[in-house]
Formats: sequence, C-alpha cells, structure tokens
Amino acid sequence: MKPILRDPSTGRLLDSVDLVDAESESTLGKLDAVRTMESVRCGNLTLDTDLYELTMAAGYNLLGRKNQRACFDLYYRQNPDDGAFCVFAGLERVIHYVNNLGLYPDEIDYLKGIGIFSDKAMDVLSSGIKFTGDIWAVPEGTVVFPNEPLLRVEGPIAEAQVLETTLLALVGHQTLIATKAARICIATRKAPVVDFGTRRAHGVEAALYGARAAYIGGCAGTSNVKAGRLFGIPVRGTHAHSWVESFDSEIEAFQGFAQVFPNDCVFLVDTYDTMEGIRNAVKVAGEMEQSGRRLFGIRIDSGDLAYYSKAARAILDEEGFPYVKILASSDLDEWIIESLREQGARIDIWCVGTKLMTSYQTPALGVVYKLMAADRGDGILVPKIKISENPSKVTNPGVKKIVRFYNGNDRMIGDLLAQVDEPVPENRPVTAHHPMYDYMKKTYRPPYTAQEIMIPVFLQGRQVYDPPGLDAIRERAQSDIESLEPEYKRLPNPHIYKVSLSDELHRMKKQLLEFHQEKGNGTKT
Repeated sequence: MKPILRDPSTGRLLDSVDLVDAESESTLGKLDAVRTMESVRCGNLTLDTDLYELTMAAGYNLLGRKNQRACFDLYYRQNPDDGAFCVFAGLERVIHYVNNLGLYPDEIDYLKGIGIFSDKAMDVLSSGIKFTGDIWAVPEGTVVFPNEPLLRVEGPIAEAQVLETTLLALVGHQTLIATKAARICIATRKAPVVDFGTRRAHGVEAALYGARAAYIGGCAGTSNVKAGRLFGIPVRGTHAHSWVESFDSEIEAFQGFAQVFPNDCVFLVDTYDTMEGIRNAVKVAGEMEQSGRRLFGIRIDSGDLAYYSKAARAILDEEGFPYVKILASSDLDEWIIESLREQGARIDIWCVGTKLMTSYQTPALGVVYKLMAADRGDGILVPKIKISENPSKVTNPGVKKIVRFYNGNDRMIGDLLAQVDEPVPENRPVTAHHPMYDYMKKTYRPPYTAQEIMIPVFLQGRQVYDPPGLDAIRERAQSDIESLEPEYKRLPNPHIYKVSLSDELHRMKKQLLEFHQEKGNGTKT
C-alpha cells in the first residue's frame, strides 16, 4: 500500500514518485527528495494516539457499522487555575493533522506485530485511515468556557472516533498555555510578557507549540528561536550568568556584550551583588551613550524583585538613564506578578518561564471527547447521552452550536448551547437553563446582540476554512478578553460566566434522562 502523503503547504496529495524517482534524479536530488518525504511524514500524527482508537475504528468496520454517522463534541469541564475562561488554541495544528491522516507500510507492519488485530481488522486499517466528515470549531483565539464544544466532529463513526486522542492532545495543550499567558498578561496590566519557558517545557515540541500558544494569549515575544522562525513570533533574549562568570570582572562582561550587541543590549545584573551589578550597568550605559548607543535594559533574576527593581529605577533615573528598561524573571506567575505590582515594583518587562510553559499550577486541561449523537442506519442523527452520578459529567446531548450574547456595550454576557437547526435569537426574551440544576435559569432580554460563534473547518472531508495569520489570531484573543467584564478577569474568586441550554436542548436532555431511568440505566459512574 502506498502511504497517504500531502504537501503541508498546499494540502495536495503526494505520491512517492513526486518525492523520489531513482531513474531520473541525481544523488543529491534523491537526498533532497528523501528529506522532503521525511518532512511530510513528520506532519503525520496518525499513530500519535491511544491503541483503543484503532481497535474501535476496526471494530466499527468489522461489525458492519462503517457508514453509521456520529457526532462528537470536544470540550473541557473546568477552567484551569480556578479561573473564569480559557483561550482556545491549536486549531491550525488540528487542520494539519486531519489533512495528513494516513498509515505508512512500516506502520502497518508494526500494527500487525502487536498481535491483537485479526487479518480482517488489519485489512480495514490497511485500506486507509481518512476523514470524510465535517468539523466545526470556534475560531482560534476565541475566549471559551466549560462544557461548550470547541470542536464538533460529524462523520462516519470509525473516522470520527480515531481522531479523539490526537485532537485532545493538540487542543488541550495549546489552549492551556494560551490561557495561562492571558492570565499573566492580565496581571501585568498590559506590560510586555516574554516567554522564557523553552528549557522547562515537557519536550521541544511542547516548547515550540507552547510558544505559539503563549503568543496567542498575549505574550509579546519568546526566547524560542524555532518558534520565531516558523511562526514569526518576535524572538527575545539576553545572556546567562555564565557569560558574566567567564570574564575576570562583571563590568568587563557587560562591556564585551555591549561591544558585540550594541543595538539590543540587556545586562543580567544579579550574578554576584545585585546593587553593584546595577551600578556597573550604569557605567557601561554611560560608555554606550558616548559612542551613540543606548542600553536597552537590565534583567534581575533573583532576590527581592520589588526592592531591587525600585532601587534600580531610582539609580537609573538619577544617573540620567530613564529610558533603560527593567526586566524581571525568577519563577514568576500571575499571582507573584500581581503581588509585586501591589508592592510598587518598577518592572517594565516580565520574563516568565517554567510556570507559563508548564502551566505549573494546573498542568493539564480536562478536555474530553464525547459522543453526542449517532444514526440508526437512516442518516438521521439521534441524540445520545452519557449519565453519571457526578452531575458535571452528564453530557449535553445532540448536535449543538454556541450562541454568544453581547450587551449594548459589546460586552459578553453569556453563552447559549442550542441545537444546530434552532434560529439565532433576535429581539425577544430568551430563557436559558443551567446544564445541571433545573431551578437555575437566566433570561436574556433585548436589547442584546446574539451571534453564532462556531464555523465550518472541514465539510465532507475537505478543508473549507483558511486559518488567519498568527497576529490576527492573537488580536482576536485580545479583543475577546477585552469584551469580558473585569469581574471575570480577576484572579481570586472570579465571577462565573453563564453557559446555558436552550429550551429545546434542555427539554431533550430531560427526556433522555427519564428514558434511561425507566430502562434501568439511571446512574453510571
């Protein structure tokens, strides 16, 4: 079987003849072609999955359910860090993944060697893993909330099922880091934040896509050089303590760095004595001025950041260098930053590493992928529900969309989950039901603006959405965050944003619960 390959830039299907033609290419040409093939292959994440996705996919086919249609929702249940929102990220990577689905011959051989797939099951998998259905999503950079679908996947059940694990990994990671970045940027009150987390990330790919997500969430730059090259993110960096230690004196180290990098010069001042380091930086800043250059900044990486930043600002201003920026690092997060601001710290640029890139306090987003509807052989999707003794784990059935309400000041005031065929409300009161508790209702009264926020990404297996550039995604995130009332953005005890069910969806959920209770399927763990 020939591998399914796509050109990652155009999406065009490639055949191995496009890559390696032993009869006509020179040795150098063959090597270039092999590198190209490996580059394309690195974009194939089909086996970056859990085994049970493949066993279920094969099983659906072998039981004659290959063409049964189904609808899955990808969503999360709880905001990280006890916050009020998330920033959705990872959609561009999802698109690339779906476009490059396919198994290579050696991967098929590996699956055969596992020993659990029958010959018939392997025939099913060998015939090609692909996706021919529809995917709807909220645009990347959108502010989102628990229990609403970030992705809605509709198609043949085996095809939709096999996507689960990889979609969860791609969306969960980038959404988590984008959200952490947004929270940190809220804490700095729009002062620039630079991602310094590459060395502490859970692997280099996590660092790369974490840098992308952090930029979406609001970071002004990254230390990750590859992220700068691939995504166009501004790259920032200074020098390490080892640079200073390698010279006989701190001032020589600063002078040497200024000589080599006069136009983008930041000194790390806490290698020995922080106050002395600040004074040495001031001396070299004076030397730079005499040669027509300006010191950009100093960085403090340890000690009492509030005290040293205030002392540094006083010295720099007194010596005639008010333009020199003060950068701070040292295991920062949004709570520490907010505390430093309350203490009057004079920090201009915040360099955040470990606790941003690992989302230290909440290292995983609880994303799930649940079946919401399936057909009975007639192509009509019938709502399905998962029941639990834990009310938060009872799913909201059906093929759904998200309707977002705005008040007259363009502030977000609540989201409504509705069935896809329900009209978007306009100029009428709308009753919204709490997903778990019947007694909790909300009414949206005019004047308001209501907008459906999910968009088609794939239709019948073909990509129909062209993702915007990274800067546009970042701007969307900033716009959405600005649309949130301040109460949703505070760190301690933020206000809870309402995600509710429409009348029709609420009624359908109750009917399904009653149906399963009558059948004796009332509670599951």
